[in-house]
This record gives sequence, structure tokens and C-alpha cells, in this order.
Amino acid sequence: MTWHPHITVATIVEVDGRFLMVEESIGGRLVLNQPAGHLEPNETLRQAAIRETLEETGWDITLTGVIGVYLYTAPSNGVTYQRICFAATPVRHHPQRALDTGIVGAPWVTREELVAQPERWRSELILRCIDDYLAGPSYDLDVIRD
Repeated sequence: MTWHPHITVATIVEVDGRFLMVEESIGGRLVLNQPAGHLEPNETLRQAAIRETLEETGWDITLTGVIGVYLYTAPSNGVTYQRICFAATPVRHHPQRALDTGIVGAPWVTREELVAQPERWRSELILRCIDDYLAGPSYDLDVIRD
């Protein structure tokens, strides 16, 4: 068997202490995650983050920095993910836009609301990324070389 890590992107979008999240149905249960997804062929990491956020939340964003690069092996399936997490600001919402399959909504939640419901986290990375964002600083987008 050949081992292949999955390259993913995620965005932290925060307004007045509330974070844009994705509520999605995974394995019959509703979980919360940042707007996130896999890098697609012929796409840059920045393009992937912007695309995934729009597809999953209906929000156009502007990337403002890089929070960090995370290596995570999911205990549920043993798959290893490399996540590049970006900070972003919301620009424009498209409320009539259909969201990706399986996505129920895109709520804005506080850190405290997330902490109160760890059973709903898609993975532990969601709180780690938010805490790293809050602790600062973020890195300049130029650290990503396309």
C-alpha cells in the first residue's frame, strides 16, 4: 500500500468574536468544521481556500494571512491530512447560492459555543486553528509559494 497524505485548506473567518463555520452531515451526524476542503488539480492553495469557502458557505472572502500548517491523522480512518489554514475577512454573502452536498448551513459561532460541544467537531483541528488565530500572529500570504 502506498501512503499519500491529503492536502487540504481551511479558512478562519471572524467577525466580532464569531467564526464562520460549516455544519455538515458526516456519517449520519451533524458536525462543525471551518470552511475547508481538498486541493484540486491545477489550483493554488489560495485559490482552493477561496473556492472552498464560497462553495461551503456562500461567502466571498479575502485572504489576509496564514495561520499555520497542520499535520493530522484522523483516528476514524487513519488518513493523514496536511492542512494549510488561512485567515480571511468576509466580503460578500450570496444567500441564494446552493451549498455543497451534505452541508446544512454556515453558522457564525463563538469560540465558547464550540468549546461547549466537542462532540460536534469534525476534528480537533477546528479549535487548534481558532486558538492559533486568536493567539496570533498570522504569517504573510507570501509564505505560500505558488
